[in-house]
Amino acid sequence: MSIQDLEKIFQEKIDNEIKIEPKDWMPEAYRKTNIRQISQHAHSEVVGMLPEGNWISRAPSLKRKAILIAKVQDEGGHGLYLYSAAETLGSSRDEMIADLHSGKAKYSSIFNYPSLTWADMGAIGWLVDGAAILNQVMLCRTSYGPYARAMVRICKEESFHQRQGFEALLVLSKGTDAQKAMCQDAINRWWWPSLMMFGPKDSESTNSDQSMKWKIKRKTNDELRQQFVDMIAEQIKVLGMKLPDDKLQWNEERKHYDFGEINWDEFWNVVKGNGPCNKQRLAARNKAHDEGAWVREAAIAYAEKSKHKKQAAA
Repeated sequence: MSIQDLEKIFQEKIDNEIKIEPKDWMPEAYRKTNIRQISQHAHSEVVGMLPEGNWISRAPSLKRKAILIAKVQDEGGHGLYLYSAAETLGSSRDEMIADLHSGKAKYSSIFNYPSLTWADMGAIGWLVDGAAILNQVMLCRTSYGPYARAMVRICKEESFHQRQGFEALLVLSKGTDAQKAMCQDAINRWWWPSLMMFGPKDSESTNSDQSMKWKIKRKTNDELRQQFVDMIAEQIKVLGMKLPDDKLQWNEERKHYDFGEINWDEFWNVVKGNGPCNKQRLAARNKAHDEGAWVREAAIAYAEKSKHKKQAAA
């Protein structure tokens, strides 16, 4: 069978909403695109633990500490699911992690911003995880089977993360003047980076058209960004706070909110590794990886020992 025939069968499967599985034939570009996207997603979950883990010991109550620990633990699990999904495409976990630690692989630029106050934990949960959910619900229907199935559980847990973030901000918004100011400050700092999470404008997104054809993505960056703005512009009314955008207003003709222009120079600067915390995040991940080498070695030794025991008993 020719490559052209295989490509036709492959595209017909996708057009008919049949999932592509690891042993199915697929174009090399499809495999590489999925590896890039899934591993980047996994890296984002793991690096995303850092700004929140920093606040576990400083949470204002035992309840908040327990919630934050559970959330950070969830994110570690999400990374595990996603690395496992990417491995089905032929990329080893060691390779993916090495690419992250060397700076070759990307992760979401949002995690290169610092978490300065307790209110940031609420803003990250509400805005950052809220943006992630819009991306990830779509991915439950992505064309690659292992990725789509991993996303089902991840989305359920992310919805909890967003709710706890909003609830934390809601408590602050009803508190003292200082607490209200801290809530507004966190929203001000995290709003624009959250909009950047959806990636570049469609006109500058080099992979978007092909990913849409292969149904790796179901909606474009700009469509998802608009959906996010429409959602948050209504939810913030409950908090009694404001979004830091003077151009935000309802457009009756479009039936959507208009909003201001993102600082794309800042976006690309952070993506290229020049954000406020890029170097610190990679240094923290490399340090943890190096200091955890003995754990990985012990696990391998234990697995080998158990294997030999079973063989001897047989």
